[in-house]
Amino acid sequence: MKKKSVSILVFLLFSTSYCVTQSKYDSLQDAYNHKTRDLEASEKERQGLLRSVDDLKKLQEETQHRVLEYRNLLSSFKSMIDAGKLKIRIVDGRMVVVLSSDILFPPGSASLSAKGADAIREVTGILASLQGRRFQVEGHTDDVPTGVKGYSNWELASARALNVLHTMTKAGMPEDRISAASMGSSRPAMPNTTPENKAANRRIEIVIVPDLSNLPGIEELKKMSE
Repeated sequence: MKKKSVSILVFLLFSTSYCVTQSKYDSLQDAYNHKTRDLEASEKERQGLLRSVDDLKKLQEETQHRVLEYRNLLSSFKSMIDAGKLKIRIVDGRMVVVLSSDILFPPGSASLSAKGADAIREVTGILASLQGRRFQVEGHTDDVPTGVKGYSNWELASARALNVLHTMTKAGMPEDRISAASMGSSRPAMPNTTPENKAANRRIEIVIVPDLSNLPGIEELKKMSE
């Protein structure tokens, strides 16, 4: 009977010891899992901050590149700007070469004048040298109707833009780098309230299409679209 009591006591001691050890193990495991989750969260936050820094660097580099490109354009077009043939503007964040339709076309016509064609060819030589850039030729008119049935300002602006495009491609602009669009009278540069303003609204704009490949977050957008 005495031996049996001792055996029971030893069993209880070992069982208690095992329970305490298992409890400590579970506690340590929980603490380890908690720390692991904290480390994973910290790593994700660190990676996010690194991406933000990279995006800021890319944005800064792109901004510096665009400023330099704008300055170079102003320098390249200086003689034409000084002669009043064109202007360089920033419109909706895009660099735009603006040419007056009154210089390029006879009144009411979509055919380039001889001087107008020469001006477009001169512009083409400069723009074509911008490596990797694409361009969109936009035709704009004032709000005065053409007076021709079935031929609105949309058609006039379209025909003018296309004639400029064809002249540019013949002058050496690759076809895969250029497009054309008609804006009609929908986007006046100035209110159509005076003859001078109307003249300013009759124009051809050659838009230098922004390169969005370096846009911050572009990789995330690509993943979302897949």
